[in-house]
Amino acid sequence: MTPSPPDGDFSTLFNFLPIGAYRSSADGHMIRANQALVALNGYASEADLLEGVKDIAIEWYVEAARRAEFKQQLERDGFVRGFVSEIYRHKTRERVWISENAHAVRDAAGVLLYYEGTVEDITERIRSQKALRESEEKLRLITSQVPGMVFSVFVKPDGQREYHYVGPGVRDIYGFEPEDLMRDPLLASRYRHPDDQAILEQDMQDIQKGPVDLGGEFRIVLPDGNVKWVYRRSYAVTVGPEGTHRVGVLLDITARKQAEAALHANEALWKLALESAGDGVWDWNLVTGEEFFSIGIKRMFGYEDSDIENLSAEFDSRTHPDDVPQMRADRAAHFEGRAAVYRNEHRIRCKDGSWKWVLSRGMVISRDEDGRPLRMVGTHTDVTEHKLAEAQQRALEMQLRESQKMEAIGTLAGGVAHDFNNLLAAILGNLVLAREDVGEGHTAQESLTEINRAAIRARQLVQQILTFSRRQTQEMVRQPLTPLVEEALGLLRSLLPAGIKLVARLPGRSLPVLADATQMQQVLMNLCTNAWQAMDGQAGDITVALRPVSLDASKALQLGGVPSGAYACLSVADNGPGMDEDTQRRIFEPFFTTKAPGAGTGLGLAVVHGIVKAHRGAIEIQSRPGEGARFDVYLPLAPDAAPDDTPSRPAPSTPPPATAPGKHVIYIDDYEALVFLVGRLLRKQGYRASTFESGEAALDWLRAHPQEPVDLVVTDQNMPGLSGVEVAHLAHALRPGLRVAIVSGHVNDKLLAEAAEAGVHEVLGKQDSMDALGEAIRKLLEQPST
Repeated sequence: MTPSPPDGDFSTLFNFLPIGAYRSSADGHMIRANQALVALNGYASEADLLEGVKDIAIEWYVEAARRAEFKQQLERDGFVRGFVSEIYRHKTRERVWISENAHAVRDAAGVLLYYEGTVEDITERIRSQKALRESEEKLRLITSQVPGMVFSVFVKPDGQREYHYVGPGVRDIYGFEPEDLMRDPLLASRYRHPDDQAILEQDMQDIQKGPVDLGGEFRIVLPDGNVKWVYRRSYAVTVGPEGTHRVGVLLDITARKQAEAALHANEALWKLALESAGDGVWDWNLVTGEEFFSIGIKRMFGYEDSDIENLSAEFDSRTHPDDVPQMRADRAAHFEGRAAVYRNEHRIRCKDGSWKWVLSRGMVISRDEDGRPLRMVGTHTDVTEHKLAEAQQRALEMQLRESQKMEAIGTLAGGVAHDFNNLLAAILGNLVLAREDVGEGHTAQESLTEINRAAIRARQLVQQILTFSRRQTQEMVRQPLTPLVEEALGLLRSLLPAGIKLVARLPGRSLPVLADATQMQQVLMNLCTNAWQAMDGQAGDITVALRPVSLDASKALQLGGVPSGAYACLSVADNGPGMDEDTQRRIFEPFFTTKAPGAGTGLGLAVVHGIVKAHRGAIEIQSRPGEGARFDVYLPLAPDAAPDDTPSRPAPSTPPPATAPGKHVIYIDDYEALVFLVGRLLRKQGYRASTFESGEAALDWLRAHPQEPVDLVVTDQNMPGLSGVEVAHLAHALRPGLRVAIVSGHVNDKLLAEAAEAGVHEVLGKQDSMDALGEAIRKLLEQPST
């Protein structure tokens, strides 16, 4: 059935309306609908709509209860205006938002005939309101992290204001709540300083002229009379006939203004304070790529204001290529919300071509409705000195680790060498006795000779290990270094292979040092030997130089923490193949070598390291592959002493006559083979010998034989249980005046002092042979008693 037109002359208007219009019965059935309402519900014609809609209450409203509320208002008031509901497009079931207006039509008797009304699709408006609320919530979250008062205000053409948002920072500036300003938009203007009211009036005039960015400073007067300085910056977001929507921020700059006022009397001090702040500020428009750089940023890198355009690409293009990937990754992390703030350290090329490290920090302060960043502000801080200090600290830590490693290796090597030395002493001593036992013509003499030769080579290797571990006995004498170097160079010239040129650069002065002459010449020999061997048969130059240097605290720290002061620097440089960093890190390790198997022991430079450390010096290497190598040995110069630096040499003495046999010697050592050997040697030389493998056993014997005469006690220092010094203490308690000698492979100042305190007659270094030990014992017995 074709629907009948509405009564009266408004039927054409009914269908012409751009919004939906309808007539429905009291029980919710649709009677008439105009074309706009038909389209709103997804139908092609009014007939289709009337045919499809059965009950508005349950078919149209998303929430059926809304229909009951609608009818309740309509029955109570006779009309409804602006009733907002969410409905279904009847045919497509798509959800949309509508605003309804309706009234009841009754006859003359007051009987309800039907309802008439209009329906307006306001979906876009509702979505915009929702987006606005979400945006305001984002703004609230962001501004809660920003100092000062952030605000959003709508300014009408007549100057009236309506605040949409006021940040919590208003409390710190004005002392009232955000809600107070939103209720009374003129509240803040009443706090303006009388002398600054003209600024407010000018701002309103500028706003009425069109979109304008406002910035500036003004004063406010609080109820208690205190005056504050405020910085304001605001931007026009939207402009229309109804007014302008603006956003901005107010910052309390009272402290800064007070500081400026205090510094104003002294312009030089004021400028110095601003320049010493150190940070430069940037403000980046992420949409256009424009970026404001403060003068401080440009000057930080040596540029004038006109040298750099205000574009982000300017400094991005000057960023070190190695730092760009991490810089972009850190920016992306902040843009995507994975990092609360942007923080990155990178290098920027200065105008003079050098590089500076900067710490860049910033934060996005504006995003679009999809969360894309629009604007970001931040600072640059010059951290070049800090980065250089960090690099130096890492180098020093690595140097400390290397030093500790070398100390540990030295301790291990020295311990092994000490024990091995005892074994060799027993082997060599028994060899001497065996050769005497079998006689000169015995067929075993040839084999014993070869055993002796191999043992001597082993002992030389042990001496190198002991030198590396700084356990070899040293004769530290104040003497000029230059003659020692000249003497070693004379020997070297006869040893160097053809094609190797030796260049000496020695000073005229003597450069006195406290040193062991033999060991210092060994240092130079080992370094030069290492240099020519590194050339692998090729021609080349070896340059030996000696010069005085002064080490400051920084350089001394780099060299392993030696004391600062005056040093002699002995350098050995070659133009050979050089070394990479991995080789340099291990070059002083014992048994490390880059030579072919069998071509070297790997102890030459390890011994150099040990000798230099024992002389309280330092050694440094400088090398690159293909550029040769240079070793610098630093030895502390000796303090001023006698004018003559040449060490005195004792006059040769006439050997004393042989000692009468029969004297009683007690020998103590924890090494069983050595105890047996020394006892046999002493008895063979005519002495009475009592040997023990511990200090405790020897002391027990002394207690048990108080009347037995003893002429000399010879004891090893390093033994399990009682040490040699402790044995001396206890022996003197049992027999005051008893002559005690200590033998040690590591004679140092500490041991000498402890031995003297214990009343030890003599401290002997480990002897090279049994003959040498026998001779030392004979001399001790021949010395007169004190």
